[in-house]
Amino acid sequence: MDNHKILIFVESRYKINRKRVKAAVFSVLEEQNVKSPFEVSIAIVGDRKMKALNNKYRQKDSTTNILSFPLSEGPTTYLPSDYTRLGDIIISYPQVIRESAAEDMLVDDRVDETSPTRYAPSFGHTS
Repeated sequence: MDNHKILIFVESRYKINRKRVKAAVFSVLEEQNVKSPFEVSIAIVGDRKMKALNNKYRQKDSTTNILSFPLSEGPTTYLPSDYTRLGDIIISYPQVIRESAAEDMLVDDRVDETSPTRYAPSFGHTS
């Protein structure tokens, strides 16, 4: 785990368990047999920010629970580093709260379930 970087940005009003999120990502990476050092960033945002991102990148005027931007898509950029940069995961915390309530589950469990599973296909390309 020392060879991996999981960068987490959380808007100040949202409380998440960073250790649980990191553990969930590491679990998916282990399942995908990722061996090389990697870097991934996760942002926890509100509906307004998620709606703006959806509008900008997907031309959708609504919020969603998660967006992922794998660096395996789009033009290749080479940055000097010993890490494979996997990309970004953005999670709408209010949307996850609504989904958790609808599914009668804890918010932390829903965040754990949401973040790495959406991103798993990109993890597989890094080993």
